[in-house]
Amino acid sequence: MPQNFAYVKEFIPTISLDMRYFGSHNFTGRPVHGYEKPVAILTKRAALALQQVEKYLNKQGLALKIFDAYRPQRAVDHFKSWSLVINDTIAKREFYPQLDKKNLFKLGFIASKSGHSRGSTVDLTLIDLTNKKELDMGAPFDFFGDISHHNYSNLTTKQKENRKILREAMAKFGFKAYDKEWWHYTLKDEPYRKTYFDFIVK
Repeated sequence: MPQNFAYVKEFIPTISLDMRYFGSHNFTGRPVHGYEKPVAILTKRAALALQQVEKYLNKQGLALKIFDAYRPQRAVDHFKSWSLVINDTIAKREFYPQLDKKNLFKLGFIASKSGHSRGSTVDLTLIDLTNKKELDMGAPFDFFGDISHHNYSNLTTKQKENRKILREAMAKFGFKAYDKEWWHYTLKDEPYRKTYFDFIVK
């Protein structure tokens, strides 16, 4: 691991983790290349900013749960090669029920490069601090479809409010949202804007 990276738990010991690509509960239906332990790694700059978000949310009785953080380039390559195997659709029902798998790359759900590999992008949600249950965001993490977009209007008032709480808390400490995925945030002042890393998550 490069010197300017760290385990998120070093900065936020109480952070909740559900590292989806280490296991099989993801859109490929299998563990993803490059994840050897269920840990979250970020650049130290991003981890420090996330620490501020967590403290801010804790005062409101909320907390963060991370699904993915730094992502090795080999994992991104794995997604791309998976997208080309058209008949491998074991997770379709949960993650892309309305889409034809062969169009995922063309539609931008799968890409050959990911901001995650630069080390300052994180996928996360909100949980209740007391019971650790996820707040209702209207669509699950990694669901491929319009309902995952920030501007999707056909949500309940509570779902919209939950997304807004997350978005505003992340923005307050320097993270920008991605229009098409309510869970995806990148540190605006990321240290490696053009460097894509490939060290293993372990």
